[in-house]
Amino acid sequence: MKIFNFQFSIFKYKYFLFFVCVFGFLFLVFCFLKEKKAVEIEPRQDLEKVTLAMGYIPNVQFAPFYVALDKGYFEQEGLEIEFNYGFETDIIVLLAKNELHFGIGSGEQVILARSQELPIVNFFNWYKRFPVCITSLAEKNIEKPTDLINKSVGIPAMQGASYIGWQALLEKNDLDEQQIQLKVIGYTQTASLTEDKIDAAVCYCMNEPIQLQKSGYQVNNIEVANYSNFVSNGLLSNEKTIKEKPQLVQKFTNAFLQGLKDTINNSDEAFVISKKYIPEMKEEEIQRAVLQESIIFWQAEKLGQNSSEQWQKSVELLKEFGLIEKKPAIETLFTNQFVE
Repeated sequence: MKIFNFQFSIFKYKYFLFFVCVFGFLFLVFCFLKEKKAVEIEPRQDLEKVTLAMGYIPNVQFAPFYVALDKGYFEQEGLEIEFNYGFETDIIVLLAKNELHFGIGSGEQVILARSQELPIVNFFNWYKRFPVCITSLAEKNIEKPTDLINKSVGIPAMQGASYIGWQALLEKNDLDEQQIQLKVIGYTQTASLTEDKIDAAVCYCMNEPIQLQKSGYQVNNIEVANYSNFVSNGLLSNEKTIKEKPQLVQKFTNAFLQGLKDTINNSDEAFVISKKYIPEMKEEEIQRAVLQESIIFWQAEKLGQNSSEQWQKSVELLKEFGLIEKKPAIETLFTNQFVE
């Protein structure tokens, strides 16, 4: 009996040592792999840090940037990008002072800045189609500009792209502003329309109309671009950066362009990626539709290309509206050197 116990103890001891050795080996492998992974994901130290001023809050309409960041396109170009959300007018000031290299801004902001001798330059024409529209519920029977006569129209503010678009629509259709009741309503277009506070509202094609349609309303849109395709949102920099750091601008353009192409070609993937960067995204079905509609305004045979003719027409309109006193030279407003 003692012999059996002794042999049994030896047997247990051997297996105990075996399991200790196996466990120790696996633990070492785990530590090695963990350390190796930590080394692999450690941020690169050779990346050049750049800040992009977005002019808004995190939004699915910035999907190309989120895709470019998430898929490593900025890193491949040697850049570490930071998104800084804020107001468009602040962006123009920071760019003009060379306190910022890159920002997103609309065409009229560039023209206004240049008319005041601020050295702002558009180096990537992102939106190929001006996105402002006049939206109304279908029951109002407002289908063309002349249907707005004797109607009430809500507008976010008497400035910015919405106001420029409104003025362009009036001018191109010979409408007298005195015949239309224009109301400043802030960004309450959807509620103001559904609560019948106004007959129509100045909106963005990929925003309020989509929200209304997804909520079960039938809408009519009068797109300003059908009458005047004003220069819209693009990537902005300043003369100093473009002259002294052209390689930086080229790298930034390369990364964004690849993100834009991927977003256009695979919107589903772009939407999933975007959700990582929009922590408070709600109503995903609506936001997915917003992205799909946005892509329509980005598509072009030559992505990023600026048109002298489009800029010339935009300058003429601002001068006609009395928003600028001096016409800036067209060639100072943009460059195509980074997309050619």
